[in-house]
Amino acid sequence: MRKVIIVDDESAGRQLIKEYLEDYKDLILLGEANNGVDAVKLINEFKPDLVFLDIQMPGMTGFDVLTHLEELPQIIFSTAYDQYALKAFEVHAIDYLLKPYTKQRFKVAIEKLRDTVYNNARPLTESLLMETAKYPERILVQSQNKLVTIRLEDVIRIEAYGDYSKIVVGDQTYLSNYGISTLEEKLNGDIFIRVHRSSIINLNKVKELNKYTKSYDVTMLNGDVVRVSRGYMDNIKKLMY
Repeated sequence: MRKVIIVDDESAGRQLIKEYLEDYKDLILLGEANNGVDAVKLINEFKPDLVFLDIQMPGMTGFDVLTHLEELPQIIFSTAYDQYALKAFEVHAIDYLLKPYTKQRFKVAIEKLRDTVYNNARPLTESLLMETAKYPERILVQSQNKLVTIRLEDVIRIEAYGDYSKIVVGDQTYLSNYGISTLEEKLNGDIFIRVHRSSIINLNKVKELNKYTKSYDVTMLNGDVVRVSRGYMDNIKKLMY
């Protein structure tokens, strides 16, 4: 069974999807929204498996909706505009239904849904969120087989993990599709500073700094200890008064 939500600013568009869904007993409709703001609230509350999502809507677009979700469901876009098709597939949508579409075309989309293996990475969806502001307030990260959003103000530190990065939030660790150097460029350098080739710390989460003969250790509020390497010592020294 898959939980479904329909988001479309036109009642006729929502009604058509509901009619077509009647042939699929394993797809259970939980609710519907006619604008982006209500869509975000509904999706974050019910955590559906699948969302039929319009693109051009009052308040925010379908792509904007994606950047405000706590978890990413599978997406089938349903829209009257064909110019967004490429972007839709860049964010790993299951399908792109161009209005008006037939019952047979809807069936094709459902077959794609059933044949699709859930993609844990979805790097371009994460990019969509990171590009919404000069310094984003939230980012998408991987948690088991789903993606969740976290507030950057809650991040304690970031650790390099091969081509990816581990992000520590309290006692939880999440995976970002970005490498640590890419994250450093995208984050506010007044708050997040590089202290090691493999480490970035949140200055607001620092408990104390311990000085040794030729190096420093930073103790974070959660008890983690991060070594400051010689090459990044100046980043620490310039904060001392």
